[in-house]
Amino acid sequence: MVTTTVMSESVPSASARQVTVPTAIVAPGNSAPAPAPVMSRAIIEIDDVDFCYGASKALHDITLNIQERQVTAFIGPSGCGKSTLLRCLNRMNDLVDGARVSDGQIRIDGVNIYDPRVDVIELRKRVGMVFQKSNPFPKSIYENITYGLRIQGQRNKARLDEVVERSLRGAALWDEVKDRLHESALGMSGGQQQRLCIARAIAVEPEIILMDEPCSALDPIATAKVEELIHDLKKQFTIVIVTHNMQQAARCSDRTAFFYLGRLIEYAETRTIFMNPSNPQTEAYVSGRFG
Repeated sequence: MVTTTVMSESVPSASARQVTVPTAIVAPGNSAPAPAPVMSRAIIEIDDVDFCYGASKALHDITLNIQERQVTAFIGPSGCGKSTLLRCLNRMNDLVDGARVSDGQIRIDGVNIYDPRVDVIELRKRVGMVFQKSNPFPKSIYENITYGLRIQGQRNKARLDEVVERSLRGAALWDEVKDRLHESALGMSGGQQQRLCIARAIAVEPEIILMDEPCSALDPIATAKVEELIHDLKKQFTIVIVTHNMQQAARCSDRTAFFYLGRLIEYAETRTIFMNPSNPQTEAYVSGRFG
């Protein structure tokens, strides 16, 4: 467990609101605590990372390891740096002028992804991204799924058909759209579009899926479907999710990292973060006293 206790800023006060943690991560009654999950290997290693937008430093000395085939949630108030760190993991921030990792390393499978010899296109094949707002292409459902494969040069119809079905089943969408694969993806509901974007991401068989507030624009029913999907996907993929929703972090994730003002305040198993945090700032945030 990595715990960072640096921070001298005062925590804003507000009326407290209680966050109810689902019973799935709470030991019943007075029984002994549930056993800790078996730790898998660290697939992502973040060591002492500083990140800057021009002259402004957005992240300070971030150090944490993300375990393979688990769901890791990044939480914290707006502007705390959680989405910035998420986008560092597949170098999406490279597209922003003046944005750079100014110190430290981010390694995936032991390879520094900011090494000049790293092929960024290959990196993004391995590290997929699902954005806050669903962004299906103005193409058919079928062509959305096969787009990445076609870019890679895949033309075999049988192979494409196989990937489309597998990806849509993986995104719990196949039964809803199997009879209209060649209709426009823009005619789908918002929740279906977001699951289509997840299907498009897994079609190219990444190892890691990054999700930047994937449910923020969805209704509760669509959100529940995406959360169920996240639970199923972690059997095959490592998932890192940014969320403002405390309940969602508690329901979906195995480990949670709390950020504040560009610093990692605490990183631990999700049950610990919500039930017994070691840092007072973490407790104040998850209990609703600020944020």
